[in-house]
Amino acid sequence: MVILQGVDASGKDGTVKTVFSTCNPTGIDIYGFKKPTEEEFAHDFLWRVHKKAPLKGNIMVFNRSQYEDILIQRVHKWITEEHVHKRMAAINAFEELVEFDSKTKVLKFYLHISKEKQEEKLQERIDDPTKRWKHNEGDWEERKHWDKYMECYDYAINNSTIPWNIIPCDKSYYRNYLIAQIVLKTLKEMNPVLPV
Repeated sequence: MVILQGVDASGKDGTVKTVFSTCNPTGIDIYGFKKPTEEEFAHDFLWRVHKKAPLKGNIMVFNRSQYEDILIQRVHKWITEEHVHKRMAAINAFEELVEFDSKTKVLKFYLHISKEKQEEKLQERIDDPTKRWKHNEGDWEERKHWDKYMECYDYAINNSTIPWNIIPCDKSYYRNYLIAQIVLKTLKEMNPVLPV
């Protein structure tokens, strides 16, 4: 289970496209978590995530993840600090369960982009006609909360029982190289074999 987290324009989509594009599509799934639906809001916050946990033997890439529920919700004060701490404990338990019960390795990548580079990439989405489809005015609004997001990411990273890989993202080729190296090393250590 590969988790990609980072602020807007940190390269989550680019990472998926570049690092996982040559994987056999029968063994990999990619899911992007958006704002929860009405049905998802009617359940506990992990309900929608647990449904997307990878099948045994498959790779699941989360473009955003369960951490959104202690990031954006905390930044905007939609949940209390008590909720944050309870949810963090639940996330840790969920990830440990996936590793233990399903024998699934959880790889977490925090894509760290500088504030200056994020501004440049968001502006590119306006200036470059080929990138306008990515433009979202809300990304500029979220950027105003940069310091609070950094504080919330710091909390999530430092309170996780399964460690994060902190990936510098100002140079996309370097970001992709680092993530590919870690995924390759992990797969070699797991030594997966095709079913007979």
